Amino acid sequence: MDHTYEEIRSVAIDILAGREKPSYAADQVAHLVIGVAEILEEREGRTDRRRGSDAQLSVADRELVREVFWDLFRQGVITIGSDNANQNYPHFKVSQFGKRILENENTYFFHDLSTYTTLIKSNVPDINDTTLLYLQEAMQSFKSGCMLAATVMLGVASEHSFLLLLESAEGNSTYGSKFANAAKQRTILQKFRKFKAALDQHVMADLPSEIKEDLDIDFAGVLSVIRTFRNESGHPSGKILGREQTYVLLQMFIPYCKKIYQLTDFFK
Repeated sequence: MDHTYEEIRSVAIDILAGREKPSYAADQVAHLVIGVAEILEEREGRTDRRRGSDAQLSVADRELVREVFWDLFRQGVITIGSDNANQNYPHFKVSQFGKRILENENTYFFHDLSTYTTLIKSNVPDINDTTLLYLQEAMQSFKSGCMLAATVMLGVASEHSFLLLLESAEGNSTYGSKFANAAKQRTILQKFRKFKAALDQHVMADLPSEIKEDLDIDFAGVLSVIRTFRNESGHPSGKILGREQTYVLLQMFIPYCKKIYQLTDFFK
C-alpha cells in the first residue's frame, strides 16, 4: 500500500527525533527506509513479513523517503556524514539545529509553501487573504535562503493582522473608546503597546478562558517578530537573522495569528 508524503515524513520525523526506535539506527538512508517501513507496519498492524527479513516499502514509498530525506537536508535538519569515519552520503545525522527543532513534539512542521499554507489555514480558517499572501512570500523567501526578505514579509504580515484586530477593537460598541489612544499612535510598536495596555486594563476580565490562555506568550511572540522588522522609530531594522531564528519566527506566527483572530471575533 502506498502512502502520502505527509505520512512518510511524519514517521521519518518521529524516528529522527527518537520517538520511534526501529531495528537500525537512522544513520544512513537505507536504514531510514527500513525504519519507516517497520514503523508503518506497526502502526497499521501488519504482520505478514517473514521472520528475519527486513520490512519493505513499495517503490513509490521508497522514493518518498528519499524526497523527505533531501527536503530535511535542505532545511538544515539533517547533515551529510554520520561521523569522521563516514563523512559522505548515504551516511547522515541530525544537525544541532535539527535536534532543537525535533525535540519539541508540538512543533509546527512545514517543508514547502503548500504545507505551511495548510498549517496556517487549519489553525486560522478565516485568515485575511492579504495577510496570507505576505506569509506565503515569507515561506518562499525562507526556502530560497533569503532570510532578510522572509523576515520583512513576516513583519508585514504581523503588522497587517494586528492592524485588522485594532480596527475591530476600536469599532466595538462596548470597548471601542478604550482603544482610541492606541489607534492614534504613530508607529506600529507604539500602537501595539497601547493596545496591550488597554486590553489588560479594560477587557481582560471579560475574555473567555480560551483567549486568555497563553495570551501573553503569543503577544510576546508577535512583538518579537515586529521588533525584528522595525526599530523603535518605526523604520526597518535591517536585521538579518539566521536560518534557525527565521524558522522559529515562521512557527511563532501561527499561534500568534490564531490568538489575533480569536480576539478579533470577540470584538466583532
